[in-house]
Amino acid sequence: MAGPIRPDEVTEAKTSTIPEAVFQVFNELIARGWTGHSAIVKQDDVVQVLVERHGMDRNEIFRQHLLDVEVSYRQLGWVVIYDKPAYNESGIATFTFSKSVK
Repeated sequence: MAGPIRPDEVTEAKTSTIPEAVFQVFNELIARGWTGHSAIVKQDDVVQVLVERHGMDRNEIFRQHLLDVEVSYRQLGWVVIYDKPAYNESGIATFTFSKSVK
């Protein structure tokens, strides 16, 4: 029986809508950029790999919010900071992944 989603189910539901290839690319880029404390992943690098290696459409990646992975990683203990320049700023969008301090 279908019904409304509970707040504690949202993260799992969101994660299940993101293709495995997206997480594979993020994992690869996190590992490649890992400094021992953190890794910075460029949004453009993720998109480029998804388009070139996995045949995804750039516009669909953004339309379907396939890069909204922060909550999924946070649930596993990562600290994730997404930084995107404002419309009047230059620069690139990045995700910074670091270990949570407990």
